[in-house]
Amino acid sequence: MFKRNLRILLVEDHPFQLIALQILLNNHGLYLLTPALNAHEALAALERSDKPYDLLLCDQRLPDMCGIDLVEKASQQGLIEHAVLLSGLDAAQLADIERQARARGVPLLGSLNKPLNTLELLRLIAQTDGDH
Repeated sequence: MFKRNLRILLVEDHPFQLIALQILLNNHGLYLLTPALNAHEALAALERSDKPYDLLLCDQRLPDMCGIDLVEKASQQGLIEHAVLLSGLDAAQLADIERQARARGVPLLGSLNKPLNTLELLRLIAQTDGDH
């Protein structure tokens, strides 16, 4: 369990995967979830929010923007604290994206391959909560 209920924005363009991610997080005590099917919906949710989201969980391949670009934009505007990218890309491609994120100063905690490893996801999320 987490010390607090983190505010998490979930961005996944496959509705079934989005629902599955919500259920997975609910099952681990995380309930303050905002779903979005694309970057446009995510940016609208971010702009409506009265405070930054604790975490942006974002698919790398969205129909309207790359996930890393969405993370960078949200971070530059002070709309998120941390981010995790989710992707079906291979390990080398994900490592390259993580290098790009570090070079851009993006608050990326890491990236995960799909299908998600629940323990790895929870380990990354715990970094936002102080539960290392």
